[in-house]
Amino acid sequence: MYLSFFDLSEKPFAITPDPRYLYLSERHAEALAHLLYGINESGGFIQLTGEVGTGKTTVVRTLLSRVPHHADVAVILNPRVTPVEFLLTICEELGLTIADADRDSVKQMVDALNQRLLAAHADGRRIIVIVDEAQNLSAEVLEQVRLLTNLETPTQKLLQIILIGQPELRELLDRTELRQLAQRITGRYHLEPLSLEETRGYVRHRLRVAGAAEEIFTPSALTEVHRVAAGIPRVINVTCDRALLGAYTQETRKVTATLVRRAAGEVYGRRFMPSWLGWFAGALVLAGIAAAGVVGWQLWQKQIFPLHAARGKTPEVAARPKAAPIAASAAPAVLIPAAVKLPAAPPEAVSINALLAANSAYTSDAGAFRRLLSLWGTAMADDKNPCGQAAKAGLSCLEQRGSWAQVRALNRPAILTLTDDHGQRHRVVLSGLDEKFATLTLGEHNQRVPIDEISRDWFGEFTVVWKPKTARTRPLSVGMQGDEVRWLRRSLNALQGAASDPEHGDVYDEELAIAVQNFQREHRLNVDGIAGVQTQVVLDTALAEPGSPLLLPNAPRGS
Repeated sequence: MYLSFFDLSEKPFAITPDPRYLYLSERHAEALAHLLYGINESGGFIQLTGEVGTGKTTVVRTLLSRVPHHADVAVILNPRVTPVEFLLTICEELGLTIADADRDSVKQMVDALNQRLLAAHADGRRIIVIVDEAQNLSAEVLEQVRLLTNLETPTQKLLQIILIGQPELRELLDRTELRQLAQRITGRYHLEPLSLEETRGYVRHRLRVAGAAEEIFTPSALTEVHRVAAGIPRVINVTCDRALLGAYTQETRKVTATLVRRAAGEVYGRRFMPSWLGWFAGALVLAGIAAAGVVGWQLWQKQIFPLHAARGKTPEVAARPKAAPIAASAAPAVLIPAAVKLPAAPPEAVSINALLAANSAYTSDAGAFRRLLSLWGTAMADDKNPCGQAAKAGLSCLEQRGSWAQVRALNRPAILTLTDDHGQRHRVVLSGLDEKFATLTLGEHNQRVPIDEISRDWFGEFTVVWKPKTARTRPLSVGMQGDEVRWLRRSLNALQGAASDPEHGDVYDEELAIAVQNFQREHRLNVDGIAGVQTQVVLDTALAEPGSPLLLPNAPRGS
């Protein structure tokens, strides 16, 4: 999507853990140090907690990559189990074979586990059990966990247990009935969100790993990322990914604070205002209070003066010069003839959110497809499977995520997916486009809206309909042959005013690949010499049949 636009080799803000993107902030490094210390010490519990998305799983994965060679680790990822299932999972993780008849016996499994622990101790090895999402453990399982720590020699515990969980884990272990377990916890660490400086370093680190050669996020954008994501790495990832997509759709190579707020609005489903607006609102409140105080004082003065006069007392006030009378000729009245009308004030700019709210009845998926297909002279029989109905009419749907440049290149009416301030999705038909305005078809009327206004709620998702000229549509590359290749060669030759070569017309050779690359370069497509569906749509549009719907005015048409 936006990778080639920003010269990135891969997506920098994927939420799946990847060791190459590991950014050990001071907090994460300290948490990792606590876990490593617990592994190298003997027995007991280590507790690591943190809010959702703060990087607990990342710390655990890093820990697993740095486990000492003399340690064997059992990892439990699903803690919603019974005590018997919990024991069975540990045994399976440690490679213990439990007979079918013993799989329901706690005693048999504990005995097998104890023998394994004693053998490991004799060989100088350590056994560690890591329980992720430990806040979901039941009280019964936690009691079984506690009992496991009773497996020991006269000098040390044989089992080290690490509990990883959300802050609810701390509340769980504070229960009176679990105080025996809580007393055996030898190390506790709570993972806090990233600081502002750590957030900046985190974002820049991930961009560098993904191949960024220059700064993409402005300093103010990085500050805004920290504010809207509250320093939580997972939310930072999602917000930054959407912000990059927003910059791509607007064809700007710098992510600004405004784009970050819009991205966060899509993530959270609500609008984020600039931080300075809160200070400004506070200043207005203070100013209002001060103004109210002045007005109150003046009203009190007006009431107290007549009271003094009624008592025969005149308060001492500074003498004020009388205002000079205004000369009649100083400010002549301006008379406007009744027949003359002043020009009306220019109308306010169209708000896309107000427009969507007023036309929400027309912004469903089925309603948008009904209007889009009508531009192609096709009516929908019902609201089910619009693209299937389009296929019966010889049309094909192409779903894309891209920028305004791609929409212009395809040059066909499209359905845009917009997300309003309340997080509601709307599907609207884009039926016209020029340099600054887009024409949206809503209900029975069209509305011209500034492109910048639409960009506030559009993150690149759109659908176009086109009319293929061959029986099937597929990406075409060197070595392929068939009717689709023949159409591709004939269409490219028609654009150049050249005749097709009947001998090699249905073979995709290197010569045709070069012609495709030249076409892609001319129309700002991804230059790879492969005639994908997007390239085919742009080529079909360049030779558009008279009367077929286009977006741009005065666009070239085939004859």
